[in-house]
Amino acid sequence: MSRPAASVMTSDLPPAAVVLELLKPITWFPPMWAFACGVVSAGTPLQRRWPLILGGIVLSGPLLCAASQAVNDWFDRTVDAINEPTRPIPSGRMPGRWGLFVAVLWSLLSMICAVALGPWVFGASVAGLILAWAYSAPPVRLKQNGWWGNLACAACYEGLAWVTGAVVASGGVAPSTRIVAIAALYSGGAHGIMTLNDFKSIEGDRRTGVGSLPVKLGAEHAGEIACVTMALPQFAVGALLLAWGQPHQAMVVALLLSAQLLLMRRLLVNPRERAPWYNGTGVTLFVAGMMVSAFALKSLAS
Repeated sequence: MSRPAASVMTSDLPPAAVVLELLKPITWFPPMWAFACGVVSAGTPLQRRWPLILGGIVLSGPLLCAASQAVNDWFDRTVDAINEPTRPIPSGRMPGRWGLFVAVLWSLLSMICAVALGPWVFGASVAGLILAWAYSAPPVRLKQNGWWGNLACAACYEGLAWVTGAVVASGGVAPSTRIVAIAALYSGGAHGIMTLNDFKSIEGDRRTGVGSLPVKLGAEHAGEIACVTMALPQFAVGALLLAWGQPHQAMVVALLLSAQLLLMRRLLVNPRERAPWYNGTGVTLFVAGMMVSAFALKSLAS
């Protein structure tokens, strides 16, 4: 005798822990941090805006970023079966089309939250979701090209989140050109970080035709490009802060960059093996420089 339909659905429902694993909480930090940098850089009093700011932080991480991770895992399930077979979808712990359902549901939840935070946030969220789906889903699937795919990711994780945080903190006022410039530069640097993340997927990407930079250029050249891409924007940030009369913050950014350059020398000895190590060391210095720059912008706004 077959079971009732409701019972079948209940038994097939993935556990909450598996759904959370699909949403990859470890990836939520970068856009949340960039949003916080945007809030600081606006340089405005925040007393009455904390509910909106906290809502924006939740939107940027546990909602929008989480949705993008679910989207990517669903459309990358064939690649993950090679690179990360223990992920929820290829391992079978997320059965059927539940992965796609979670991706759609989290996208809708993100939109509902974004509407409540105002038109600027809603517009930025729509742009972010379009890029997230275009990055992973055919026929566009931007990740097929390591240049364009990483650019889309970097723009969402850093620049878009930063500018949105500044808009929320300032009550819907468009950000200054200085804020946009610094956010854009750190987005450019994040392109290199995205390239480092691709090293863990070389084998699956190669076998499934994903043209990541490590696949297209080889590990050595991709590592060099990642380092240059991370370093040059930070050099430009330091130069701009110095030109804008913020010598102390410019010096801190320069010191953080100098430390990264030393770490990059070790990374380039074996970029495929040491990319995870650099993500835990050099990238930490990169994001520290973001907040230093945010406080410099705050000083300029006051």
